[in-house]
Amino acid sequence: MLLAMPLTAGAAGPEAPDAFIQRVTTAAMDAVRADPAIQAGETQKVSALVDGLIMPNVNFSRMTASAVGRYWRQATPAQQQQLQDEFKTLLVRTYSGALAQVKDQTLTFRPLRAAPDATEVVVRSDLRGRGEPIQLDYRVEKAANGWKIYDLNVMGIWLVETYRTQFSQEISARGIDGLIAALVRRNQSNATSS
Repeated sequence: MLLAMPLTAGAAGPEAPDAFIQRVTTAAMDAVRADPAIQAGETQKVSALVDGLIMPNVNFSRMTASAVGRYWRQATPAQQQQLQDEFKTLLVRTYSGALAQVKDQTLTFRPLRAAPDATEVVVRSDLRGRGEPIQLDYRVEKAANGWKIYDLNVMGIWLVETYRTQFSQEISARGIDGLIAALVRRNQSNATSS
C-alpha cells in the first residue's frame, strides 16, 4: 500500500525510525486526502506523489535487488536499472487503487523494539478505520542521510518476499530479460486498464 509509505524527511538531527515513519506516513495520508485526483487513482498524480515525496525515503535499489534475489548479481547494470524502473511502475499502478481508499483512517504505532544503535529495524503499525485494523509494518535501514524503507508488510505479507517468488519463477523459465519483458507487458496491460 503506497498510501502508507513515507514522504521526504525534513527534520534536522537524528530521528528515531518509528518517529520517521509516523511523521511521514501522516504527511502522506494528508497529501492524499487533500488531492481528489490522487484519491481517484489518477496515474500521473500518483506517480508525481511517489516520485517527489515517497521515493526519496525508499532504498529502491535494495528493495528491487531483494525482490530479484540471487539473480540480481547476474544482471547487468542496464538490466538492473530496467528492473528498478519496471518494478517501480508495477508498484505504483498496483497500489494506486489503495490511495482512493484513504478517508478517515488513522495509523496506530506499536512500541518500537530495537536497540538504540540498531541500523535495521521493523516499525509496526495498524491502519484503523472502519472494520478490522490492517497490519502495516516497515523494514527500515539507517543510511547516511537518514532512515530508508526497504520492505513493507501488509496484513502479514512482506512485499519483497511475495515478488521474489514470482520473479524467481519467471527468471528460471525465461532469464532476466524474460522477467523484464514480463514486467513491461504487465505494466502496459495495467496502463490500458486504468
